[in-house]
Amino acid sequence: MTAHTPKAANHAGLDPLASRYVDVGEIPWEPTPYPGVEWKVLLKDEESGLLTALFKWAPGSELPFHEHTEIEQTYVLEGSIEDDEGEVTAGNFVWRPAKSRHVARSRNGALLLGTFLRPNRFFDKQAAE
Repeated sequence: MTAHTPKAANHAGLDPLASRYVDVGEIPWEPTPYPGVEWKVLLKDEESGLLTALFKWAPGSELPFHEHTEIEQTYVLEGSIEDDEGEVTAGNFVWRPAKSRHVARSRNGALLLGTFLRPNRFFDKQAAE
């Protein structure tokens, strides 16, 4: 099985069909390549590209121009994020179709739950490094 929670110590030695309970508080926040955006990976499948993660955005942070290679789903727990099409606020949900492109930003900070079927494709130099 390639699906796993990278920082979950309590998953070692589990039966392949056992449920994986994740103590999210024990997973550390880690930086992304983008200043002010951190994440906790909850589920990752290297083979398929599936990813579910919590994202913490500092006020004024931005995710540069990128493409959602498959459907992207985001539930905003706190704060808000926006792009040129609109803003999604705490308690609300947005999903974006495959091949959609945008720059995402958070004026006042945000806490998000994001699910991706495949990794985003970024068009900036920093992500390529």
